[in-house]
Amino acid sequence: MKLHQEANAPKPEREGIPEGLWLRCPECGDMLFRKVVEEALNVCPGCQYHFRISASVRVEQLCDPGTFEARYTNVQPVDPIGFTDKKTYADRLKDEQRKTGNSDAVICGRGFIKGRPIMLAVMDPTFMMGSMGSVVGEKITRTIEDAIAEKLPVLVVSCSGGARMQESTLSLMQMAKTSAALARLDDAKLPFISLLADPTTGGVTASFAMLGDFIIAEPKALIGFAGPRTIWNTIKVELPEGFQRSEFLKEHGFVDFVVHRKDLRSEIARLVDYTGTSDEQ
Repeated sequence: MKLHQEANAPKPEREGIPEGLWLRCPECGDMLFRKVVEEALNVCPGCQYHFRISASVRVEQLCDPGTFEARYTNVQPVDPIGFTDKKTYADRLKDEQRKTGNSDAVICGRGFIKGRPIMLAVMDPTFMMGSMGSVVGEKITRTIEDAIAEKLPVLVVSCSGGARMQESTLSLMQMAKTSAALARLDDAKLPFISLLADPTTGGVTASFAMLGDFIIAEPKALIGFAGPRTIWNTIKVELPEGFQRSEFLKEHGFVDFVVHRKDLRSEIARLVDYTGTSDEQ
């Protein structure tokens, strides 16, 4: 049996089958028709595995059609420390921007969810695994500050590998910056809804992601500071079954709700109504 293909060998042709028409579910292994998965909000129709989605797709799924107004699109990342690893950080940024069409790993703005006005920041796992650098921290902070000025609730969708190492300490500073902004939001008595998607790890988990008045997680999302492999490689501890998954964290009081993607709009609208914020608009 042939177990691998040489890099320079020609790829077999599949006549009549367009590229990307099918995809395999990483949870149950089923081959799925891509259009069916997309119509199900990028959830496997069999095992209900929640596929990772880009920030633009997330915004489209959450916001009422035509209501999202992007902000801070002129905020661009730089290479503050001249980081180089095989390629320069500046070149890596350009590659990611071409691939995603976004300036960095978060999309921010104002929108409506089931008629409720809200400020939202949505992290993008397709841009350097949603890592948090200076631009991500700045845009999330501006989102919170605008929410205070406009007396709106805040929704942040976290999907990130953590702080961006290519920006060193500057990326870690965003943990304090975003947390301080959320403290001001709390002083203004405005709600913060934190939605955790797979994965939410590192400095993002250790800062704004776990500071929500309401913390929602998608099913089976990986949530924690260090991932299971890092923990094993560091302290050689075998983790319990399901450790750092949404359901485990809810059971232990770190997450308030585990919500299926198809129910997120209704749940967020319900929480906004519960706080009375929408009544003030």
